[in-house]
Amino acid sequence: MSKVYQIEIEETLQRVVKIEANSLDEAIDIAQNRYSNQEYVLDYEDYKGVEYREYKDEVIKEKKYKERER
Repeated sequence: MSKVYQIEIEETLQRVVKIEANSLDEAIDIAQNRYSNQEYVLDYEDYKGVEYREYKDEVIKEKKYKERER
């Protein structure tokens, strides 16, 4: 008898940008702000890879664990 599986597909996009700043923290803040303001929009050209795995919902797992404790 066959079984239904939930498979999670996680795609990774990555882009390296050059940012002039006074510190690493400042550079990260600038990058985050620019990304939030859609100055950096990643697309298929930024594709890095894909992973496939069984989907495991942590909330469901915790609920089942708590039910077993009763």
